[in-house]
Amino acid sequence: MDNSINSEPQVNFAPPRDFATTLKSDLKETFFPDDPFRQFKDDKPTRRVTKALQYFIPILEWLPKYNLRLLRYDILAGLTITSLAIPQGISYAKLAEIPPIIGLYSSFVPPLLYAVFGSSKHLAVGTVAAASLLLSSTLDDVVSSTDNPALYLQLVFTATFITGVFQTALGFLRLGILVDFLSHSTITGFMGGTATIICLQQLKGFFGMNHFTTKTDVISVMHAIIKNRKEWRWESAVVGIVFLIFLQLTRYVAKKKPKLFWVSAMSPLVTVVIGCLFAYFAHAEDHGIQIVGHLKKGINPSSIHLLNFDSKYLPTVAKAGIVTGLIALAEGIAIGRSFAIMKNEQIDGNKEMIAFGFMNIVGSVTSCYLTTGPFSKTAVNFNAGCRTAMSNVVMAIFMGLTLLFLAPLFSYTPLVALSAIIMSAMFGLIKYEEAYHLLKVDKFDFVICMAAFLGVSFVSMDVGLMLSVGLGIIRALLYVARPATCKLGKVPNSILYRDFEQYPGSTNVPGILVLQLGSPIYFANCTYIRERILRWIREEQANIVSKGDILENVFLDLTGVTSIDMTGIETLIEVHKTLEAKDIKMAIINPRTKVMEKMITSKFVDTFGKKNIFLSIDAAIDACRFSLQNSKQHNNAPLQSFVV
Repeated sequence: MDNSINSEPQVNFAPPRDFATTLKSDLKETFFPDDPFRQFKDDKPTRRVTKALQYFIPILEWLPKYNLRLLRYDILAGLTITSLAIPQGISYAKLAEIPPIIGLYSSFVPPLLYAVFGSSKHLAVGTVAAASLLLSSTLDDVVSSTDNPALYLQLVFTATFITGVFQTALGFLRLGILVDFLSHSTITGFMGGTATIICLQQLKGFFGMNHFTTKTDVISVMHAIIKNRKEWRWESAVVGIVFLIFLQLTRYVAKKKPKLFWVSAMSPLVTVVIGCLFAYFAHAEDHGIQIVGHLKKGINPSSIHLLNFDSKYLPTVAKAGIVTGLIALAEGIAIGRSFAIMKNEQIDGNKEMIAFGFMNIVGSVTSCYLTTGPFSKTAVNFNAGCRTAMSNVVMAIFMGLTLLFLAPLFSYTPLVALSAIIMSAMFGLIKYEEAYHLLKVDKFDFVICMAAFLGVSFVSMDVGLMLSVGLGIIRALLYVARPATCKLGKVPNSILYRDFEQYPGSTNVPGILVLQLGSPIYFANCTYIRERILRWIREEQANIVSKGDILENVFLDLTGVTSIDMTGIETLIEVHKTLEAKDIKMAIINPRTKVMEKMITSKFVDTFGKKNIFLSIDAAIDACRFSLQNSKQHNNAPLQSFVV
């Protein structure tokens, strides 16, 4: 075969790029796939500095354009999410087994920082149930929140600090790829399992129980509920059921009539207010209905002196901080992106990591625990018509006023009311329809989802997460180790070559087999690729032997092969030698830039021959026909070439 006879464009055998150029290109694609600095290229130095500051500090970009019309919407949205932040802050602090006031503190300082560094217009900052429970379940392994609450609180602040450092480092190092290992299936299963065990744990508050287990799995929780059934208080259960029915009715109304979203948004605060009044006037404590207890006035005190890096606790604290940090990032970024898409906007995942990191670093030294972007609060913020991140500032202002003047009023909040609020919120996180959709579309995705769900529900949160992520990684490795290959045929009445299996009506040229490889060729998949190519050849020979044809050319279409290593090149050499021994010729179609550079540098092109590398399948076929004509002119021999 000789590609020199074609009048069409020829294969580019340009010298490989130097190492520095290649390294720069690879690093850019790895860490800066969105090319964030393209907007600075053609500007003057002073303008570059301004744009750089606006890029890293988004508030500098939108604040100069801010006006009273936007403020009107943001005030309404900010006030609405404050009404949700108060009961959620108290409830999730209870879930994390820390003083309720810490939950309120966590909706004061972090939102201010997010407004400065965050890139989403709609994300509302606050605490989340999953991270709260994961913190408590992890830290309880080394310190009891009931036996030593002071030390436990120190470790919570320290874990939050580690979370912040970890998230900030990921953002600055552009390592958002780590969050991508938490797939949609993993998050769906993890959140569903977490919601399940959280709901079961709220039965302690529902029944007014004093003794309970520190474990989070379903079996331990159910055992604790049954074992301590003598502590059940029917009064508490009745009040809890009434509150839960009320909350679920408001969610139903908001779902049926989206314009009435504020009904569901205000219902947790209404529940808390009614619960406080009921507990105060009915002397609920005398009837076994527990209340929150004293909440002191004042904004966040400093907690920098409470950070505890004692080597005895540091491994567990670091584990809690890193795992919750990853989950919080995945949840916050996914939620921010989903709402941005609704407005045809984009957010920068790496900037979000930096913003979350700063929130948690500063939060840890101002008496806050881990915060991110919860779905419920963000949905309320979006539906309330927020226009910018100023809604977070408004929420922080109202929360500050609450802390200064109104905090003691929530001291009479019944714990059963908080349990009802948490359970109502968790019901929305158990997505049965989504799991069924995964089952129909992709069985392996469903297995990944259920691994997270069952692992979290019946073992522990970190085990469930690791099981699911592990299965996801195994699946990715299988894609690498067993790449897709297919036989190509020409689609009738076109110049296109497509998969024979997908287009059964496709035709092939007698004596020619065209194979397409669809992934990078690495050491991990070389053996499989070699064996699969030889198997295709055996199958093709078996199919055409009855027709009296001979397989003489194999074309390997490398259009989908983005890279190759030395083991991959050695594999191509081995395949070439095997085919030569069978008097079958081999050609390579359209190798990509990186692949061609490796082939040239390794001298593969010199050994294999430039004449056997083509730009297209048609060019290779034309070369075969030209070779056949020459052969017939000399000895009337039949066409014998095999293209891969």
